[in-house]
Amino acid sequence: MTRILSLLRHAKSSWDDPRLPDAKRGLSERGRKAAPLMGRYIADEGLMPDLVLSSSSVRTRQTCELVFPEGRHRPPIHFEDAIYLASLQTLLALIQGTAVGVRHLMIVGHNPGLQRLALALIGSGPSRAKAALAEKFPTAALAVLELGGDDWQATAPGKARLLRFVTPRSLAD
Repeated sequence: MTRILSLLRHAKSSWDDPRLPDAKRGLSERGRKAAPLMGRYIADEGLMPDLVLSSSSVRTRQTCELVFPEGRHRPPIHFEDAIYLASLQTLLALIQGTAVGVRHLMIVGHNPGLQRLALALIGSGPSRAKAALAEKFPTAALAVLELGGDDWQATAPGKARLLRFVTPRSLAD
């Protein structure tokens, strides 16, 4: 059984109130437009995950609400404090701890952690997509990786295949 790991960076955050702690910043107007666009793409392309693990920050919570609106197709979403500004090792441990029955896992989080994770895991895939991801993992961008086997514990650097890397800008073109 093939496993799919999707990495979604939160949508663009607001800097309107510079006194707010980083984890309390919500989405900007641009972010509130990009998140539903990515949600429609995920639904239209059949990329709905079985489980979402999301950072507990305000902007990732708001991103999840807009990407996965309430309804019958909304996957379970677990908010994890550990994902907020997580290291590569922390993110890898979360993935490796995923239940065997989950076929498609999505992590909604932050940079630089998501970009570092993607670059560490990817061993193959379209060179243009890999180069774009290596250059920049913008807000609301989605990387979809294929992992072999049926055991999340086997997730390791260099073993994933990048299936696609999509940004809100690429969908607007």
